[in-house]
Amino acid sequence: MSDNNLSLTDFYKIHQDLGPNDLILDVRKPDEFSDAHMPKALNIPVDQLAARSAELKKFSKIYIHCKRGGRAKTAFETLSGLGFNNLVCIQDGGMDMWVESGFPIEK
Repeated sequence: MSDNNLSLTDFYKIHQDLGPNDLILDVRKPDEFSDAHMPKALNIPVDQLAARSAELKKFSKIYIHCKRGGRAKTAFETLSGLGFNNLVCIQDGGMDMWVESGFPIEK
């Protein structure tokens, strides 16, 4: 596992200890986000990342996830291409696995 990838299980172990400059970035669609999301997550759909990337510059570490992992990988590539080097991609699972595991959610 590289520094840029993290399993969902490993992310769960650290998510409660994230600091104020760390961001959980949920790149799913707004309706998916409103159904259930990780506590303290920010929703920016993957197709809006380039236009809204300025909002992300204040964070020291950005943990990217989606429903199952595909859009998170796309988001990682998009933001990397925009010069972000503080990204961590959770690509082995996403909200589906988070919910199935019984991890905390907000609606």
